[in-house]
Amino acid sequence: MTYCLIEWRSQILSGTLPKDELAELKKKVTAKIDHGNRMLGLDLVVRDDNGNILDPDETSTIALFKAHEVASKRIEEKIQEEKSVLQNLDLRGQSVFSAVHTYGLYVNFKNFVCNIGEDAELFMALYDPDQSTFISENYLIRWGSNGMPKEIEKLNNLQAVFTDLSSTDLIRPRISLVCQIVRVGHMELKEGKKHTCGLRRPFGVAVMDITDIIHGKVDDEEKQHFIPFQQIAMETYIRQRQLIMSPLITSHVTGENEPLTSVLNKVIAAKEVNHKGQGDVRNDIYVTLIHGEFDKGKKKTPKNVEVTMSVYDEEGKLLEKAIHPGAGYEGISEYKSVVYYQVKQPCWYETVKVSIAIEEVTRCHIRFTFRHRSSQESRDKSERAFGVAFVKLMNPDGTTLQDGRHDLVVYKGDNKKMEDAKFYLTLPGTKIEMEEKELQASKTLASFTPSKDSTKDSFQIATLICSTKLTQNVDLLGLLNWRSNSQNIKHNLKKLMEVDGGEIVKFLQDTLDALFNIMMEMSDNETYDFLVFDALVFIISLIGDIKFQHFNPVLETYIYKHFSATLAYVKLSKVLNFYVANADDSSKTELLFAALKALKYLFRFIIQSRVLYLRFYGQSEDGDEFNNSIRQLFLAFNMLMDRPLEEAVKIKGAALKYLPSIINDVKLVFDPVELSVLFCKFIQSIPDNQLVRQKLNCMTKIVESNLFRQSECRDVLLPLLTDQLSGQLDDNSSKPDHEASSQLLSNILEVLDRKDVGPTAMHIQLIMERLLRRINRTVIGMSRQSPHIGSFVACMIAILRQMDDSHYGHYISTFKTRQDIIDFLMETFIMFKDLIGKNVYAKDWMVMNMTQSRVFLRAINQFTEVLTRFFMDQTSFELQLWNNYFHLAVAFLTHESLQLETFSQAKRNKIVKKYGDMRKEIGFRIRDMWYNLGPHKIKFIPSMVGPILEVTLTPEVELRKATIPIFFDMMQCEFNFSGNGNFHMFENELITKLDQEVEGGRGDEQYKVLLEKLLLEHCRKHKYLSASGEVFAFLVSSLLEHLLDYRTIIMHDESKENRMSCTVNVLNFYKEKKREDIYIRYLYKLRDLHRDSENYTEAAYTLLLHAELLQWSDKPCVPHLLQRDSYYVYTQQELKEKLYQEIISYFDKGKMWEKAIKLSKELAETYESKVFDYEGLGNLLKKRASFYENIIKAMRPQPEYFAVGYYGQGFPSFLRNRIFIYRGKEYERREDFSLRLLTQFPNAEKMTSTTPPGEDIKSSPKQYMQCFTVKPVMSLPPSYKDKPVPEQILNYYRANEVQQFRYSRPFRKGEKDPDNEFATMWIERTTYTTAYTFPGILKWFEVKQISTEEISPLENAIETMELTNEKISNCVQQHAWDRTLSVHPLSMLLSGIVDPAVMGGYSNYEKAFFTEKYLQEHPEDQEKIELLKRLIALQMPLLTEGIRIHGEKLTEQLKPLHDRLSSCFRELKDKVEKLYGVITLPPTLTERKQSRTGSIVLPYIMSSTLRRLSITSVTSSVISTSSNSSDNAPSRPGSDGSILEPLLERRASSGARVEDLPLREDNENRISKFKRKDWSLSKSQVIAEKAPEPDLMSPARKAQRPKSLQLSDNRLTPFHGSSPPQSTPLSPPPLTPKATRTLSSPSLQTDGLMTTTVPPPPPPKSKPYESSQRNSAEIAPPLPVRREAKAPPPPPPKARKSGLLSSEPGSH
Repeated sequence: MTYCLIEWRSQILSGTLPKDELAELKKKVTAKIDHGNRMLGLDLVVRDDNGNILDPDETSTIALFKAHEVASKRIEEKIQEEKSVLQNLDLRGQSVFSAVHTYGLYVNFKNFVCNIGEDAELFMALYDPDQSTFISENYLIRWGSNGMPKEIEKLNNLQAVFTDLSSTDLIRPRISLVCQIVRVGHMELKEGKKHTCGLRRPFGVAVMDITDIIHGKVDDEEKQHFIPFQQIAMETYIRQRQLIMSPLITSHVTGENEPLTSVLNKVIAAKEVNHKGQGDVRNDIYVTLIHGEFDKGKKKTPKNVEVTMSVYDEEGKLLEKAIHPGAGYEGISEYKSVVYYQVKQPCWYETVKVSIAIEEVTRCHIRFTFRHRSSQESRDKSERAFGVAFVKLMNPDGTTLQDGRHDLVVYKGDNKKMEDAKFYLTLPGTKIEMEEKELQASKTLASFTPSKDSTKDSFQIATLICSTKLTQNVDLLGLLNWRSNSQNIKHNLKKLMEVDGGEIVKFLQDTLDALFNIMMEMSDNETYDFLVFDALVFIISLIGDIKFQHFNPVLETYIYKHFSATLAYVKLSKVLNFYVANADDSSKTELLFAALKALKYLFRFIIQSRVLYLRFYGQSEDGDEFNNSIRQLFLAFNMLMDRPLEEAVKIKGAALKYLPSIINDVKLVFDPVELSVLFCKFIQSIPDNQLVRQKLNCMTKIVESNLFRQSECRDVLLPLLTDQLSGQLDDNSSKPDHEASSQLLSNILEVLDRKDVGPTAMHIQLIMERLLRRINRTVIGMSRQSPHIGSFVACMIAILRQMDDSHYGHYISTFKTRQDIIDFLMETFIMFKDLIGKNVYAKDWMVMNMTQSRVFLRAINQFTEVLTRFFMDQTSFELQLWNNYFHLAVAFLTHESLQLETFSQAKRNKIVKKYGDMRKEIGFRIRDMWYNLGPHKIKFIPSMVGPILEVTLTPEVELRKATIPIFFDMMQCEFNFSGNGNFHMFENELITKLDQEVEGGRGDEQYKVLLEKLLLEHCRKHKYLSASGEVFAFLVSSLLEHLLDYRTIIMHDESKENRMSCTVNVLNFYKEKKREDIYIRYLYKLRDLHRDSENYTEAAYTLLLHAELLQWSDKPCVPHLLQRDSYYVYTQQELKEKLYQEIISYFDKGKMWEKAIKLSKELAETYESKVFDYEGLGNLLKKRASFYENIIKAMRPQPEYFAVGYYGQGFPSFLRNRIFIYRGKEYERREDFSLRLLTQFPNAEKMTSTTPPGEDIKSSPKQYMQCFTVKPVMSLPPSYKDKPVPEQILNYYRANEVQQFRYSRPFRKGEKDPDNEFATMWIERTTYTTAYTFPGILKWFEVKQISTEEISPLENAIETMELTNEKISNCVQQHAWDRTLSVHPLSMLLSGIVDPAVMGGYSNYEKAFFTEKYLQEHPEDQEKIELLKRLIALQMPLLTEGIRIHGEKLTEQLKPLHDRLSSCFRELKDKVEKLYGVITLPPTLTERKQSRTGSIVLPYIMSSTLRRLSITSVTSSVISTSSNSSDNAPSRPGSDGSILEPLLERRASSGARVEDLPLREDNENRISKFKRKDWSLSKSQVIAEKAPEPDLMSPARKAQRPKSLQLSDNRLTPFHGSSPPQSTPLSPPPLTPKATRTLSSPSLQTDGLMTTTVPPPPPPKSKPYESSQRNSAEIAPPLPVRREAKAPPPPPPKARKSGLLSSEPGSH
């Protein structure tokens, strides 16, 4: 498109284009630009006919509307056309060809590739294979034997155009281009000097289908086409011509020798006379040699006949160069046909053109001579012509030779007389003539009878004449020569109706001259008047025909230039009057109908005749005769129209259609005002409800005529027109014709808008009084989809635009009662508002829409004066009317077409320059009208708050400053008049509307500032409103801030998190303000955001807020409580129940079964005791059961928590310089999480340190982000304290229902000791408390409180030691439990502790804390040091067990390592036991425990439990016994088997097989667990085996170590098969030597730990020894049952993936 425009622009700038081409190109350019504008979504540009942009001020509304319609339609057509080109539809050809009537086909002949060895002639022509006819002349190319054109200068220049193809040719189903090849040379293609040369012999034919090219479907016009040709088979005894055609017309050839009758019946259809008018003279005669039959005479074989054709005059003189075998060469004098070899009945079908000057035609004839051609040159020379035939071109009656076939008489050629033209022209030329002559059997021919000289041979030709001067019609000829045979005039006049139209239009001027001459010269005989009148009507009708419509100019030229019959008007009008007056005569009906159709030109003849008469004779001669005849005519028409409808309906319709066409002509010689009166009477003579559309169309034509442009004529016509229209648009009108009415009305208004039509004020007033209200009502009642709505609105706008101020005033005064004025204004306001709200015109009709707005604005302002004048004071105040006014004004002001800031700068400037900012004008008017209301204002509160808010939100500063004070006025008004002394109504309404408007995209930061500023200014000046008004101003300002944030994020920020934040901020605001309706709306928006992000838990918590607003009662629901997903419920209880069900399903999806259970209990209570819905209760309990099961069995990954700080001024206000705790997604690591955050803030810089930033960063304009992992602090429900709670249940509380989070950061205090870093390594522990508990309505909450404590190196050491012990304990236990675990983690763990280089890492503690110096400096740490020593000692039995298991799982490669470990450990153990005593763990700590379902609970041992349950002895030889052991049995010192007892007994009777989920541990979890310092323990694990030592359980210890009681970070509950343990009285089990447990090799079914569905993740490579710190079931108190040694139960079958582990307890 752009390339086209650039190219066209350069053409225009070149200045070389002729004027008409330049105009055409400009049209193309503007069309292309307009199309481009549409594609770009720009406004439609309206132009005049020359492509110039219309100025709306200078153009009438109606013209503007029509221009829009036309432009729109044009672009639509262009788009459709392009679409159809894409879809390869056939529309392209049609649209290209629709405007013209004749076409041409251009052919460029490039080459003829065939080595004939002789010269050739190529004849190209167009051919219709379906009709087997050629449709064009031949184009001849002479090709030399050397393979080049004969005329070398024609090489590469063989081009032809087939012209004058008519539209009928274009729609032929198939068209072919045929090239016939005739060689010129010997009879046969063989060398020989003696052979005859110069014979034309058939050679071949080439055919190409060019239908697509003709139909305009081929895009590439430069493409070259190669056409293969088919050679003729010489031998075949067929009509070779038929063979030539056979590739084309296979459908017609039924047998090889079938004669081809229909091939050339119409040789040159395309050369139909294309009469372009008088100047284009053409005189061509086409002669086709068809076929002949020749007797072979004395020869044995048929002759080789050659026909020679030439043109002679009657003197026998040869006409030189009169014959043209084909275009491309000048004429030849003799044409020789193709020779067919030994064919008795040759078929030639060769067409040639004979061109003779017109005056010669009458004298000429064509002569054919026949000769046998011999292939031997010597014999050929002796051959004479054996026959002669001729045809005359002119018939005896003066007509030209008829088109069609002629059988010619063949005369003997050896007769000398036959060469004498004078002689043979006396003979009959055709068989028909011969028959006629034989019938007449005249004696004069006795001396030479045709039979003697004629032969039996036959010869047929066909002729076709294309001539503008020769006629073949004898009747037409007779009429033209009427004077010479006046007795036949009547006959010829009647016969004229039967003459072919083409013949008449050729002789149009001559025929018309003849007609008028007959009329004038034979004026004494009236019959001629009627016949001439009918003939005239016939000719005019003929030219009205589409076929001859381009002859209209010829007819008009005749009327105004050649017509000279001054008295013709008398006769013509007399005959016309007679016909109309006798319309009831059925024999005249058709003639009258034809006359009416020809009325326009008839009257042109009449008026021109009258004008000529007046020019010659002046006015006085005939008095009033002419005028009377016109009056008479109208009278006759009125009579006709007044007859009953059934009769002559066709005539009436024709009269209405054609009568107005005479106005402009009649006006020249008749008084226009009287003519107007005549037409009024004519219209009034038609009965109502008859021919309604025709009548309206007739009036439309009257308006279009020059009559209506004269003011005095309008005075006559307009009342009639308004009457008729008023009747049509009346509310009671049954079927109004909207299309015709709008057309008439548009035309009237368009004329009235012109500057050159005299005074129009009264006419506009008349239309306003009679029609304005009717049009308004029509518009109100009409569907917006109606095709006529645009036209009616345009009419209404036109009337309003043409009314001046006095018209408005006058119009209001025409209403009789006050109620009428109210009704009118109501109607108008409602209609305007409706038209503004639902655009009638397309958005891109900018000019039309702005014109509408400008007219509406003026009208609204005119009507507001009426409002203030009539409906203002206390008595006459009309609330509804004022209300409608305000709503209309606001709708106008907020209409999208006036919102300038949404447009481009260029468009904005253009609109402001042309129309100004209409919003300001109407806005100021609204303000004035509001202040005018006075005491009535209270009636508009709160209903007008919203509309006024819309006005103030318009982004136009002056308008805002002018209208925002209305808010204060409303506050004051409500405060003073409501009686409550407040402005709550106003406040609530403003909040509601603000929310809607800002969400809808209105309002901005400047508005917030301005609103707050202006409200504060006004309130502070007010005596009573200063305090409450100020509060309100700040409240609205903060609401706006939240809403603007919300909108910005929702519209521009893809981040769901930010959307949620903003939604929560707005939600909280409305909660504070107790605006439940809006609060709930935002709750659901938040719910949707969560649901879309699959945050089901948060979605549930959000809905819970809605549910909390409801009670379990039968109170009805207030509408706003129902909100979005409106369940169809009536009571709060029903709604709450529905909500609970939805929330429970969300909690279920979010794996928050504990919360689901809680709600389920509440709901069950209702079902059970309030609504007694037992079925619902049953379903609910089934669901609840599944929740309980899921808690124990289903895998629940625990989320990580992250602290995120947003620092710097670059962040939005709701994030700036704040810290938030985020709840991560399942399995989300910190790296992924921070990456997710950074994608939301791509410009943010990630801080590397975790220390709180300084002020410089907080006040920086950039964005800094800090992100680190924090540990939640578990808060167990009181009911779980000191109870044996399974790990799966506890797991929930480790990461849920938490509000505190910790982060530990190591730092140094004091000088660094190079030998011992531990002495100065302190920990800074920060606790973050969030605003709300997790999880909640968001996945993050702001930190509201931060506290920091420091942990001393000694406390740090104790924690580290506890952590290590716990790690060893659980790693060892894992390995004992699961034989398949890889031994490497265990190897690494053990060697990391036992290795002499580390020596358990105790040496650092010894150096740092176990010194006299340290004790003296820190006497208060005595207890802690003892504790640390005890923890060191506790490690030994754990390591013992670890090394033993390591030994059992040994592989060859690990043997050296194991040996080394064992020896190192012995040293270490000796040293520790010496220094810190021996510690023994009771066997019952790890006692087997069966749950009620038969599944086994694996104890999870924490360091504090180990510490409390262990037995310490000072020397390794002393046995420490339990003081309250029931049978005082001593425990063996260092009992190796007593540390862990992971062997689980399977109860044989139990059929429970529990499928366990795999032990999955997130790598990140493991690493973080390893790093963390604050390991904690649950109360269920603190079960004392013996009385605790006082130093361990002292209150001081408790106070100092709250940390160890906090939540541990285990995410995954490994074994979900266990049910809660039985609570049994706790008494310590017996400890006898016999009962002491040692670890025998357990037979483990390891498959039990895997399910087939989810494979466990592989342990991380970095720290494999942590792979299973927590994979153990809950700690449960040991059962007080003495256990006997049993035979091991059979292991479960391998096939079952059972979750049970069997073990074999052994005894010593």
